[in-house]
Amino acid sequence: MTKGILGRKIGMTQLFTENGELVPVTVIQAEPNVVLQKRTLENDGYEALQFGFADEKESRTNKAKKGHAEKANTAPKRYVREIRNANLDEYEVGQEISVDIFEAGEKVDVTGTSKGKGFQGAIKRHGQQRGPMGHGSHYHRSPGAMGAIDAMRVFKGKKLPGHMGSEQITIQNLEVVSVDAEKNLLLIKGNVPGAKKSYVKITSAIRAN
Repeated sequence: MTKGILGRKIGMTQLFTENGELVPVTVIQAEPNVVLQKRTLENDGYEALQFGFADEKESRTNKAKKGHAEKANTAPKRYVREIRNANLDEYEVGQEISVDIFEAGEKVDVTGTSKGKGFQGAIKRHGQQRGPMGHGSHYHRSPGAMGAIDAMRVFKGKKLPGHMGSEQITIQNLEVVSVDAEKNLLLIKGNVPGAKKSYVKITSAIRAN
């Protein structure tokens, strides 16, 4: 069964193992999450566990969010997500989930929103090669040919300049290095998507190797 928690990316640091090996880790703060709803086959057509993280300001919420949160005896949450394939029998609406559901050495998948880069060219966005930089060349950082002349149009999927980043990204099979239940911290080996203070979802790895 899948288990998970929502948290906030604090930043990166490094640890040393007992044999002196340096391990880069990402620090994720995950105060206790609250179970907001249990999705069932009868009511929703699928099974999932909905939980929320980080209280939302009253000025930013509405009646619908307040009513939804009141059923779980909690405040409206800023970050709400669902986890499929969870064991619904283990949880009750209003129950709190803390970082101690994970333990060191466990493999997890981390989902977050990547850093936004704005409008970028094909070289930075797709890693394409540039043209000659000599003075006689009129082709430096352009996208190149748009395709064959016969089609008289640009095919879908052509790698062109455009908006880069701000996409949902999941990095799989990351290792939990340490769990600090007192401070509500998870230390995960390597980097995870998103900027500092951005929200992430940590779930047990689907393809654990």
